[in-house]
Amino acid sequence: MTTYFAHSTDSPTKENWQPLCVHLTEVARRCGEFSSRFGAEPWGRACGLLHDLGKFSREFQARLEGGRRVDHATAGARKAIEVFGPVGKLLAYAIAGHHSGLPDGGADGGPRNDTLSGRLDPAKVNVPEIRDFESVVDGGRVQLPRPVIGRDGFSRAFFIRMLFSSLVDADFLDTESWLARDKAGRRGGYPAIPELLKQLDQHLDTICRYDTLVNRRRAEILAKCREAAILKPGIFSLTVPTGGGKTLSSLAFALRHAKLYGLERVIYAIPYTSIIEQNAAVFRKALGEIGPAAVLEHHSNYQPSVEDEEDETSPALRMRLAAENWDAPVVVTTNVQLFESLFASRGSRCRKLHNLVRSVIILDEAQMLPTPLLQPCLAALRELAANYGTTIVLCTATQPALHRADYLPCGFADWEVREIIPDHAALYEDFRRVEVTHVGGLSDAEVTARVLAHPQALCVVNTRGHARRLFERLGTGNGHFHLSALLCPAHRAKKLADIRRRLEEGEICRVISTQLVEAGVDVDFPTVLRAATGIDSVAQAAGRCNREGKLPVHGEVTVFDPECGLPPGFFRRTADVGALTVRAFSDLLSPDAIHHYFTQLYSFEGADGLDAKGILRRHEENARSLSFPFREIAEDFRLIDSGMDSLIIQWDEEARHLIRELRHTDFPAATARKLQSYTVQVYRRTLGELKAAGVVETLADRFHILINDCIYDDNLGLCPEDPAFRNPEADIF
Repeated sequence: MTTYFAHSTDSPTKENWQPLCVHLTEVARRCGEFSSRFGAEPWGRACGLLHDLGKFSREFQARLEGGRRVDHATAGARKAIEVFGPVGKLLAYAIAGHHSGLPDGGADGGPRNDTLSGRLDPAKVNVPEIRDFESVVDGGRVQLPRPVIGRDGFSRAFFIRMLFSSLVDADFLDTESWLARDKAGRRGGYPAIPELLKQLDQHLDTICRYDTLVNRRRAEILAKCREAAILKPGIFSLTVPTGGGKTLSSLAFALRHAKLYGLERVIYAIPYTSIIEQNAAVFRKALGEIGPAAVLEHHSNYQPSVEDEEDETSPALRMRLAAENWDAPVVVTTNVQLFESLFASRGSRCRKLHNLVRSVIILDEAQMLPTPLLQPCLAALRELAANYGTTIVLCTATQPALHRADYLPCGFADWEVREIIPDHAALYEDFRRVEVTHVGGLSDAEVTARVLAHPQALCVVNTRGHARRLFERLGTGNGHFHLSALLCPAHRAKKLADIRRRLEEGEICRVISTQLVEAGVDVDFPTVLRAATGIDSVAQAAGRCNREGKLPVHGEVTVFDPECGLPPGFFRRTADVGALTVRAFSDLLSPDAIHHYFTQLYSFEGADGLDAKGILRRHEENARSLSFPFREIAEDFRLIDSGMDSLIIQWDEEARHLIRELRHTDFPAATARKLQSYTVQVYRRTLGELKAAGVVETLADRFHILINDCIYDDNLGLCPEDPAFRNPEADIF
């Protein structure tokens, strides 16, 4: 009998090539193990056995010896339908897409041959003849029970995604174990959940020793979190005022809950990249010596040190591997990573999904769930809790109104969400640190006069243009700062370090900023001004005022209507709804005011506005046919604007060194990652204008470098309004 191989090596004798039967058996075992966590082991085993069926062909075996590319996935998808009938289509998606990504379902008889229906049609797609596969593929060996999903389209599509994730990860890990055994050997070895809980408890008992009113309240919150951990897995809310210690208290709940119910990891999702490093560092410190080996920090800006990259035994190297599939016990990531992966089609993004099963997901700042995608986000959270054994914690000081309603049919029923701190409203007064006043309209001159009246003040506005105008009016005096996303992250970090130092030492510190400073940035001003906006953003701005409670009286937060008006679209709608709350409540930050604001906002948006891309509708339209448009949905589900490009700024010597490295390396990915802290996001139209003006150089068609330093100002950041301007001194090298 012919020996068939799955993977080749450099050996001409084929002595260390991987036999195909070995690969299929091992992938089936791994995929079945992953799928068993959501009650679908036979489904996973079937995926693993069938996924590389097309490699039982002369053409593919010739490919291993340097021949042409061969479609080896379609044969297994067709066999799934042949062996298991219509239900085999659930397998066919994962098998057909295990390299190219989940395909769109397509319509029977449609013209496209890249859809699943097209690939299943022999008249549209020819695949090599397969042979000698009977010893591995036997329909009698894999009996499929009813799938562990509901009847609705979303549940069925979600099940397919989980099978796909299990298969992709199993396939990758088995291939790696054969072809890259050193790399495979560096995976795993993480501390166990009970070990992490023991370390955290010791740390928390130490920091709660000091007997102050704030610490007593924090200790009460922590105790409630520990008590609630015994409740059965499901959906929880954790409503804790700013300063209540919710970051570590929520981790205490999650680790204790995971230990009691045998859950496998804690995933802490944050809406802002800017504070992931901060929270991950808090977790590592709290988990003691084993913290660095337990906490995966997964986001675009995280860079291991040069020493970490060279040391193949370092925790950072292990964490880079863990970022591929999230198998670490504690994962700190962004909402973008979490939710876009849940709706992705590419294998690299979906590979981690099966590790969300039987985990605890903490959504920090839960009010920041994107309003236009709120319904599909809630549908995914409910699906994880209902069918995949996952516990969800909605963690925030300003809990959004996510109860089910006509305008929010995917909202949670009252019985579904259990509040960890039932008397959280009483805590509001104990942690109250500011007074919020709405003063009506203020001109730019009046705003700057109010800022100048205080030695330390923060003013937050809605647009970059308004921030720049106010800063220019304020003047570039000592202790005056401007913050916006037009400053590269490394530049912003330096400014924030200077701002914090000045605040701590009592020096003059006046800051004009866009809303980016509200993104969990740890600064503490006695006075804050906020341009009119939604109440949730007012609360975030208020979190930068009297943050540590050191003032003898409450901090002063002033909300004003800017003379330039409000930006159009969603910003205006949130401000208009915020104005309704201003008229209805004297205390804008009270729990009742927050609930009123979100109820009014979601009602105003309506069911269609809360699923602006029709994600759920497209799932349900295809529920019976199982012809889900996976790729279309992946393109449409974007939490951030995809019409932006990164522009690299030569801000300091390190950036210039990395740019020189980028010009000469054959492997730019690692260097490009390091340069992310030197980038500014710009609209593609703006990038085109800068290119036309000759001030941007593009390397390898994808790395855009600002070569005219004159339009990057030390105070304002990127100033693309006049890219033709050039300082003659810039021509001197």
